[in-house]
Amino acid sequence: MTTDYKETLNLPETDFPMKANLVKREPEILAQWEKDNVYASIREKFKGKPKFVFHDGPPYANGHIHMGHALNKILKDFIVRFMTMRGYDATFIPGWDCHGLPIEHQVTKEQREKKKTPSKSEIRKLCREYAGRFVDIQAQEFKRLGVFADWENPYLTMSYSYEATIVEELGKFAINGSVFNGLKPVHWCTSCRTALAEAEVEYADHQSPTIYVKFPVKSGLNGQLGNIDPTKVNFVIWTTTPWTLPANLAVCLHPEFQYSAVKISGEVYVVAEKLLSKLVSEWDIKEHKVLGSCLGKELEEVICRHPFVDRDSRVVLGNHVTLEQGTGCVHTAPGHGQEDYVVGQKYNLETYNPVDDGGGV
Repeated sequence: MTTDYKETLNLPETDFPMKANLVKREPEILAQWEKDNVYASIREKFKGKPKFVFHDGPPYANGHIHMGHALNKILKDFIVRFMTMRGYDATFIPGWDCHGLPIEHQVTKEQREKKKTPSKSEIRKLCREYAGRFVDIQAQEFKRLGVFADWENPYLTMSYSYEATIVEELGKFAINGSVFNGLKPVHWCTSCRTALAEAEVEYADHQSPTIYVKFPVKSGLNGQLGNIDPTKVNFVIWTTTPWTLPANLAVCLHPEFQYSAVKISGEVYVVAEKLLSKLVSEWDIKEHKVLGSCLGKELEEVICRHPFVDRDSRVVLGNHVTLEQGTGCVHTAPGHGQEDYVVGQKYNLETYNPVDDGGGV
């Protein structure tokens, strides 16, 4: 005779199933939340409480969501629910960025596959349709994550009221004189011929030669580095982007670094004093002589000649100059980088860039 020991145990009884079966249960729970309009019920319950409004930093409406979207939305949902539990009327206003290159790129890609070449106005219309389609798709995918938000009333950058508000605010800036027309370096796509946000830039492996370049002194050197012949003096720069040299307009020094004039084989080179021994070793110099030294700020406004273009290159000052690499004299092209641009603005240098929209010269 066998004994069924299971029947001898005093176990608790429950209607909960043995398996969670989330694949089936989770959609049912979400559907029940939507049917009961839980988000609106929470808003009604906390009506009149202190406000905590969470406006969504909008994703692009240009494809299905991925793990980055999921992490972003779930963390935001944590915050909103936490603030709700703290007694706030915590609203989550979702939104979508419906403009820009990612959407335009997808639309033009689809049109190329269909062997079509729509006009600019047709592309704008197709982009609006494409963005609208993925707003709906992504909204459903975000709901599937269980995120509570005002999904019926999102803000869309392509809604006419949103665009009208932008124009209205821009008008206010224009009226008070805050709007001006100028140039600054931006990330640029040479194939699409359009500006890129930093997040849109995709970097490829690329190697450029690092080079030292001498900038001969033209004028303004009057004894700061000792009693030497200015016509034999060169400021030496080091750059990892030699392709930006055609746009050079200045040589930047740090105002508080000490700079030395060093005689090597009949010519005089100006470099940062603390980098001199390293450079002498790297250049394999057998003999050299220091003729004089001074602070960088004493060399401000010395005029050099561009090494291969018929124009001047001014000596300017900037605190971004370091002694980690190079010579302490920094090649400066205001049309090719943010720090160069800032220095260029300080010295009224042109934001010059000889490269055209397609990457040619």
